[in-house]
Amino acid sequence: MPELPEITALADFLDQRLSGSQLTRFMLPSASALKVAVVSPESLVGRTVLSVGRHGKYLAFTIKSAPEAVPAEGPLSLIVSFAKDGWLKFSDTQPGTSPEGYFAAQLGFSNSGHDYEITLTDDGSWKGLALYIVRQPTEVRGIAELGPDALSPAFDLEEFHRLFTKRQQVKGLLRDQKRIAGIGNGYSDEILHAAKLSPVAIASRLEPDAVERLFRSMKEILQGAIDELAGKGPSELKPAKKASMRVHGKTGEDCPVCGDTVREIAFVGTSLQYCPTCQTNGEVLAKRGAGES
Repeated sequence: MPELPEITALADFLDQRLSGSQLTRFMLPSASALKVAVVSPESLVGRTVLSVGRHGKYLAFTIKSAPEAVPAEGPLSLIVSFAKDGWLKFSDTQPGTSPEGYFAAQLGFSNSGHDYEITLTDDGSWKGLALYIVRQPTEVRGIAELGPDALSPAFDLEEFHRLFTKRQQVKGLLRDQKRIAGIGNGYSDEILHAAKLSPVAIASRLEPDAVERLFRSMKEILQGAIDELAGKGPSELKPAKKASMRVHGKTGEDCPVCGDTVREIAFVGTSLQYCPTCQTNGEVLAKRGAGES
């Protein structure tokens, strides 16, 4: 699932090319991907893209209101939730081509003589990619319920400390979008490894110095990933993310810090990776540990 660093890099990449462009095409082969629409997708054609940004792990296109709209209505937002297996393909050479296989939507853009095309794809057996056309991003329930952005300057150590009151595994806390926005399975593994904390440690039992170490690791890992991914196109982001990981997705490989073997706990629909020496005092965690809270 795309997380804060690659969504940030993706939004920046698209904003540089599409800000000020005109939406020339909106092809929606199946209505199932469109969850909310305050106006029809077709009515967006001809409008100007003001910017591309993100909210947590959601991609957001801000689109100028129609010329006849009341000024007070303001711009619209086209929100994309990639879910587990969604992503996009970007082209600036062959706009208007018919994609092969499943796609949720295809959008065309024209900007200062350059034509671009975005194809929203979903490779999962269950198609979770979702689109929303709303007046305010917070009309999307998932965005309205987001906790503070993990890299927001306002999200400081004091506020972070307030999250550690429940008997919840720290891995689950980091991934809970209602408590911290932007972190998923991959970067939570990396953050915990950098902080030298077990993924099944109970949040409310952590000592203050461990919480501070986790906070610093969260900020450093995410910002470092953003810096590393900056300027890369959509086709480069996922491979670059995978290559940068120290423990996530590295089951059976050597930990780059201590040389121990990276271990895995697999459970329904996903898995986590960790280093016993770095994170659990050498203990190999039981499979059932990942599901407890």
